[in-house]
Parts: sequence; structure tokens; C-alpha cells
Amino acid sequence: MATQLNAQQVLAPPPPEFAPQTNLVAVLSGTNQTELAAPEVTTPRRLWDFGPLHLHPHLFYSLSYGNGLQSTPGNHSKTFIHTFSPGISVDIGPQWHLDYTPTLRYYSSHAFEDALDHAVVLNWGTTRANWALGASQSYASSSTPLVETASQTRTETYATVLSAACQLNSKVSLTFAANQTFQYADNVFTNQPLSDSKTWSTTEGFNYQISPPLAAGATFGFAYDELSVGPDMASERLQFQLAWKPGSKLSLSLHGGCEDRQFLNSDTADALNPIFGFSLVYHLFEVTTLTLSADRTVGVSYFENQYTRNAGFTGGIHQRLLKRLYLDITGGFTTTSYLSSTAGGSVHRTDDRSTINVRLSCPFLRRGIASVFYDWSDNSSDQNGFGYTSDQVGLELGFRF
Repeated sequence: MATQLNAQQVLAPPPPEFAPQTNLVAVLSGTNQTELAAPEVTTPRRLWDFGPLHLHPHLFYSLSYGNGLQSTPGNHSKTFIHTFSPGISVDIGPQWHLDYTPTLRYYSSHAFEDALDHAVVLNWGTTRANWALGASQSYASSSTPLVETASQTRTETYATVLSAACQLNSKVSLTFAANQTFQYADNVFTNQPLSDSKTWSTTEGFNYQISPPLAAGATFGFAYDELSVGPDMASERLQFQLAWKPGSKLSLSLHGGCEDRQFLNSDTADALNPIFGFSLVYHLFEVTTLTLSADRTVGVSYFENQYTRNAGFTGGIHQRLLKRLYLDITGGFTTTSYLSSTAGGSVHRTDDRSTINVRLSCPFLRRGIASVFYDWSDNSSDQNGFGYTSDQVGLELGFRF
């Protein structure tokens, strides 16, 4: 169940090819339907083969400059940022996949603390008759400025996923998932108390292939959130999904339903929230791809006695230029409302965040990529100290062996 914390990053994201890996056995955003993804074993490269182990080192470096970045609420700084991420992926036989990526980040401004982040994920996947089984264990630590806290914030996340999918016949399939997520947070420069969380959830899904291009389904999920500060929460969600792929150019998925959230050991009334979203991918031409997605979700907050309601959309275009260059333009808008989880509690904060990211990339030596980017983000908040506007520019170099 998607009750994870609202950890929107302020720093510009790396290119997707070099973003730290998370669970490959993943819960689809907004749908709460588990997609079983067995580890992908790439073609062995003899230089890095050691028996059943296939090693794939990867390197990434970024130099960027940004303004409007917040180290603490209301304090905006300018800084150069050096980011270096040496990592390695390991295929262990046909069923296991391990990826570890440390990230060293250095700031020129003394308003920020240099940091060493870690991201590690271990995945397992197999098939047995008409069953597909998967498991994933991941750990991630980060110390970057966050939109929600308006400050540089240390976070740690431990996530465990067990999943199964059963193909009953050519039209009907069932999916099952159990998730455990522990998240811890601590502000670097402030004494503002933040709430840790432990979440346990299950999801069960039914899918029916109506016709080759059209599929429908339904999922039911239950989640329990244990918070270090404030009342614990329980929630139930029922959603319906529709996926349509009429050809090789277009794919569209829709989902919608409702969540009932209870606040335990509190006199606060249950919160009944509609949740919905869609995703569209359209290959306009061979060299042009358009994407559009939207979601409305509910989750726990880093702040005590609060939870969040999020709604937003993102869109993008991926364009090949002159056979060697790739232009990616993405943008989005998200509104986040912070709501009280206690009876009589008073929370008055709504954030409206807009983003635009432009990246021009050029592959080299088959496995490398060089790019330049511009990133603009603006967060308008009705609570003092949490609004900002940031411009970031930079260059990136990455290589996968």
C-alpha cells in the first residue's frame, strides 16, 4: 500500500539510467497492484565473470550549481554540488540480482553538510508452473534537502517485499503482495521533531484480459502505520484498474477507488478519500515519445500528528536529435495538503509545487552518457519558511561496464 512518506527531493534528479535502484519487485504508484519483476540478467561480459557471478560496475559524476536551496526553513542558499556515485550490480545466477550504489555529495556552501548516501537492493525472482514468485530487500539512506521539511534531512528506509502472481488461465490472473517499510528521519541543522514510521501492508488483486488490447482488474489492500509520534493509523483501499494497448504506439492505464483511513487511539473521525490516477505513453514517431501521468494519493507525514493528501500530474517528451543527441523535457505540478490526525488538531499548510527539467544527452562508447541539464522548481506554501524557488544547472557523466 502506498502510505510512504512524502519525500520530494529539492535537488535535480539524476538521469534515469543512473538513479539509485529501488525495489525491482515494485508496487505500481497509485494502483497498489504489485508488478512482479524477476531480476533481469544481462548478457554476460567475460571480463567481469567469476563463475556464477556477473559483475557490472557503474560510475556517475555530476557538477551542478543551484540557488534557492533550503538548509533550514526560510534560509535560502546558493551552492555548487559535486556528486560522485561509484556502484556495482551483481547477477548471481539466473534468479538473484544485487545492486549497491554509494553517493558522495559535496557542497561549496557551509549552509549544507557534506554527505555519504547509500542505496542497496537485493532481488530474487523465479517461475514455477503457472506461478511467478519474487522477493526484494532494500536499504536507502539520504541526506538531502526535502520539500516537506524545508531543510537538509537525514532519512533511512528499509523495505521488504514478497510477491506472487498466478496465471489461472489465458484470461484470469491473481496477484498477492506483502510489504514492510521502516522509515526514519532526522533534521541535520534543526531540532524540529520528526516522526519515524513502520508500515505493514498486504495487497490482493484480480485481473481479467477482456481482449488482447484491453484488461481490467480490481485490488484490495490493507495497511497499518505505526508512528513514533502521534496516533497510529490503519487503512483499507479498494481500487479498479483498466489497461488499454491498442497497438505499438499507445498504452493507457487508469485506476480509481477509495481509501478509508482510521486514526487509532484518537477521537478523530475516519477519513474517506477518493484515490485515482492514469498513465499514458504515446510513441508519436520513432524518435519521439510523449508521456503523461496523474495521481491522487494519501500517506503519512514526517511531522507529528499529521498525514498528507497529494494530487498532481507530470508530463514529458523524449526526442532524438541528429541521431546522436537526446532531448528530455519533463514538467509537473503537485499540491500537497497537510491534515491533522488528532481530534481538535490545527494544521494550516498546503503546498503547490511546480517543476520543469530539461536534459540534453549524448551517448558515447556504447555504455556511457554525457548530459547537461537545467532544473527549475517552485514551491508555494501558505506556511512561512516552506516556500522556495530554485534554478539548478549542471553537467553529468555516467558509464556502465
